[in-house]
Amino acid sequence: MTAHTPSEPVDILLVEDNPGDVRLTKEAFKSIDSETEFHTVTDGEEATRYFDVCETDIEGTNPDLILLDLNLPRVDGFRILEILRSELDYPPPPILVLSSSETEEDITESYDRAANAYLTKPDTPDEFDSLAQAIEDFWIESARHPPAPS
Repeated sequence: MTAHTPSEPVDILLVEDNPGDVRLTKEAFKSIDSETEFHTVTDGEEATRYFDVCETDIEGTNPDLILLDLNLPRVDGFRILEILRSELDYPPPPILVLSSSETEEDITESYDRAANAYLTKPDTPDEFDSLAQAIEDFWIESARHPPAPS
C-alpha cells in the first residue's frame, strides 16, 4: 500500500471530554474548505474501544486524523498513544495531541509515545478557527498519511 492524502469527507476522531472544547473544535472545522466528519469519544476507554471496532469494521470507519486530549477520564491520552503505537496491527493515522497543558514534560512524553504533533488548545473561537485552518493546510492538504488498513 502507498501513503495517501485523505479524501473528503475527512474522518476525524476527536477524543475530548470537555463539551465546550468539542463544540469549539467542530465549529472551527466548519470554517475550512475541506469537508470533515467528526466521530467524538469522551473518555480514554471509549477511544480504545473505538479502535477495537475499527479493526473489525468492514465499513471503513478508520479515521484519517486523530485529535487527542491528554487529560481524559478512565484512560489518559498518554496511555492511548501507547496503545495505538504498540497494539494496532497497522500504522495509526496522524495523531495530534490537542491539550491545554504547556508543560515540557507533557510535550516530551507525547512525542516519546509517537504523537505526530503537539498543539496547545486555543483560548478563543478565532484561535480555534486559525488552528483548524493550519491543520487543514498541513495535515489534510499537504501531509501524506499512512494507508488505511484493508
